[in-house]
Order: sequence, then C-alpha cells, then structure tokens
Amino acid sequence: MTDRYAVIGNPISHSQSPFIHTEFARACQLDIQYEKLFAELDKFEQVVAEFVAAGGKGMNVTLPFKGNAYRMATELTARARAAEAVNTLTFRDGKVYGDNTDGVGLVRDIVENLDFPIAGQRVLILGAGGAVRGVLAPILEQKPAALTIANRTLIKAEALAHQFAAWGEINATGYEGLEGKTFDLVINATSTSLSNELPPVPYGVFTARTLAYDMVYSKGLTPFLKRAQSENAGMLADGLGMLVEQAAESFSIWHGVQPETRKVTNMLRDVLA
Repeated sequence: MTDRYAVIGNPISHSQSPFIHTEFARACQLDIQYEKLFAELDKFEQVVAEFVAAGGKGMNVTLPFKGNAYRMATELTARARAAEAVNTLTFRDGKVYGDNTDGVGLVRDIVENLDFPIAGQRVLILGAGGAVRGVLAPILEQKPAALTIANRTLIKAEALAHQFAAWGEINATGYEGLEGKTFDLVINATSTSLSNELPPVPYGVFTARTLAYDMVYSKGLTPFLKRAQSENAGMLADGLGMLVEQAAESFSIWHGVQPETRKVTNMLRDVLA
C-alpha cells in the first residue's frame, strides 16, 4: 500500500511541498502519496488524528501550526526543543516524533548551495519571531565570528539572545544600533517582504562581500533584496533553496535517503519565472 504523507496549514493552497516531495520520491524510486491538508485554527489536532487513523506516516507542518505540532509531539529532537516549534511529524509505533528542519535547511542552502561559509563570519539576523527561533541553533553550530539579532522590539531580541546563550554568543539590538556597522551575512527573517515592505535597516550594513539572504521567496527580487542590490551587496539569495532543503531533510527523516535538491529547486524557479 502506498505510504501517505501530507503538509498541513492555514492557508495551504500555496504550498509547494507536494510537488517537492513527489519529485524527491520519483528520483529515489519511492512510491508515496503526498497531499495538502487545510485545518481550521481550532481543528489541528482533529485533522492530524484523522490523518494518522487513515494510515498517515508523516506530516510537514506550516503556519500557523508549528507550535501545535511541538506540543503534540511525544518525542522531540534537540533542534525542535531549541526552536520550540515542529515542522516535521513522524507517526510510528503509537508515538509522535517531532523535528524542526528549518534551520538545517537554511544552513545547507547557504553553505552548500551558495558556497558561502558561515564559520568566522559576522552574521546579522533581522527579526525575532518564530522564523528566527527555528534557525538560531543551526546557525550558531556553524561558529560565526559574531551573531547579531536586530528587531523593532528590543526586548524580544534580548529574550532570544538569552535563551540561546548556551549555543553561542548573540548580540541583541534595535535597528538603530546597526548604524555604522557592516556584516558578512544579513538574513531577513521578518515577514516584511510578504507585504512589500522593508525592515528599517540603516544604510551601510551591506558590503561588496555581503550575502543578503531573504527567507521569503518570490518571482522577482523581494524588497529586501532590491535594497541590498542598491547598496551593492556581493550576493543575493531568496528562501527558495531553504524551502527545498528543509523538505529534503524531512524526506531523509522519513525515508532514510537524502534526495538531490538542485534539480527540484531549478524546476520551482522555472515555475516562478
């Protein structure tokens, strides 16, 4: 019988996960069924339970349910505990295993696909929400020279810096504190690009050797990447590679094989073009 997998969210119609996992399975010669599941905000647990009862083996979790999935899991990985969010559920032997592959997906895209080492670099992360929490530990494991979190509300950045202090040194600041500083890697983890806006970053943080990375992906350059381009940042990248790499990590967790990602990323890029 074909193994069933799914992605759950609200909204969910935009999700590329079924395409990605189907292509991975085709390349790895695996027979799977992967679908989209919509859940009302108060029906997450019910929809998951029905999926498991029908034989579901694993599930990806997107907004706004990563916290629900974290609380549902009976077994959690260290990176899921650090993120306090789960995007990958595995149902096996009556247990619910929770993992978070967002951070490893981001790091793999930057270090392997973009050939940009994080080790020894000055890293700036914009934002202090759930997206940041999900990637901090894997970034710190790469041993950057320094990591700074900038956020409109300083207390939120300071809370994250305190929470992840055991993983490495983090500086917290408001955006005004970035004045006069430059960084090797600037990651936009805010949702500003989704509303065609910009985080209030002062001019001058980008240099000719800076990688500007937006965790949002779009057809053209996001507002953040346009801003980085205008300041002559050395490299520009959006989050499409991260999307595919975090999916590849989930696929590996479920099937025990690491799929090739570049072809799938290029296929998605063609769809967006």
